[in-house]
Amino acid sequence: MAQPALQLPSEVWNHVFGYLSPADKFSVRASCKYFKELVDHGSLWKDWSIVLRFQRDSYDSHFWATLRHRKVTSAVVRSCKVKDFKNLARCLPALTTLVMWQSSRESLACLKDFTNLKRLAIRSSCAPLLLDPSAVLQPQQLTHLSICDFTSTTLTLDTFISFSSQFTNLLSLVCHHLRVFQDAAWLVASISVCLPKLKHLSLSHENMPQLIYDWHRPNPGSLEGAHRQAGATSLSSLELLSCFDYLDSEDLMKPVPGLKSLSIMYRVISDNGMPAPACRLKTWLSDLPQLSTLVILRSPPVQRYVTSIPATVTSLTLCVAGLSSEDMAAVAVQVPNLLHLHIDSWPSHLGAHVAQIPQLFPKLKSLKLRHEHVPEKDFLQLHQLQDLEYLEILDGHNCLPEFFGKIKALANNRLQVTASPQQRDVWSCTCAL
Repeated sequence: MAQPALQLPSEVWNHVFGYLSPADKFSVRASCKYFKELVDHGSLWKDWSIVLRFQRDSYDSHFWATLRHRKVTSAVVRSCKVKDFKNLARCLPALTTLVMWQSSRESLACLKDFTNLKRLAIRSSCAPLLLDPSAVLQPQQLTHLSICDFTSTTLTLDTFISFSSQFTNLLSLVCHHLRVFQDAAWLVASISVCLPKLKHLSLSHENMPQLIYDWHRPNPGSLEGAHRQAGATSLSSLELLSCFDYLDSEDLMKPVPGLKSLSIMYRVISDNGMPAPACRLKTWLSDLPQLSTLVILRSPPVQRYVTSIPATVTSLTLCVAGLSSEDMAAVAVQVPNLLHLHIDSWPSHLGAHVAQIPQLFPKLKSLKLRHEHVPEKDFLQLHQLQDLEYLEILDGHNCLPEFFGKIKALANNRLQVTASPQQRDVWSCTCAL
């Protein structure tokens, strides 16, 4: 290493290295001992997660010492062997976030060895945890819990609520592929009661066949009682996956009128020629006067609920088929202060309608959309968005580098154009992608 570089203060190098990706940090780290020491500084690895596969005993004492020096507190484990979890708990005692991609009854029993655990995600086979929450040393210590793809028998609502209520300080709860046969409104209201500190809730539950479902569904009077019991709630973010619009109650959002963020992912339902059922989404949106973030995937036709989108929405994701210019214009009327837009009409496409976006949504700061089937002259009109800072092209693998250069030049190089999304947080469940 040249002497002038060594004369720079370490704080300057740390600032420079802070702009690097993990892969680039590894490359710099391998260049010399001086940079190796600098790159291993804990400040450069904040919120970074190590992915551990425990193959062929590749993790020696030096490896663990390096992770401790970096102050790594988040790990993703792709193993279900008890010895691997015992080793992890011993070598990284400060671990606060653990993602288990494989698990067994025996490996779940090892959770008690992680005394500082605050965030736990289990991606498969977590039935033992549902039956015995005490597998976690201190359930009340957890602030984030994510459970997905577990194999279990059908749960009653009482069993599920009894399980959830033991994690009294949860701020975020993710439960996907639940076999809790109950109206989603009951689930939301009940969880709001037993977890008063909860801010984010993500649910994906299964519905029974219609006749059985109707037989089990509570009467309206009982549902209203549950809503009154819920009262004020701190829940500000709600995500519903695999949603059947017409099977859930119109009162779904009444227990959570203070929602700031709502994400709805519908199941794809084939058109069998039957009359379209009532659109519950229209009523749900009408009950959310403070909503600022709205994500809708595979919804009923936009014109059926667009007039109920709150004007408070500043971030909108709309991934629906058959999006017309009339739909876009109607959306623009409802959300005049929109700042962030992710629009995707796949498998159809916007085509020349892309050129209308600067006039419809002039305040945009970020935009995500597809480039394919859009005439270049129409796509380049996006440079007219004077406040646009970030443009993500969802099918950017088909874009030529010179095209990126054209739109950046038209925007006076103020625009960040990318064809690849930001690195996904390992905590995020793949069901919601």
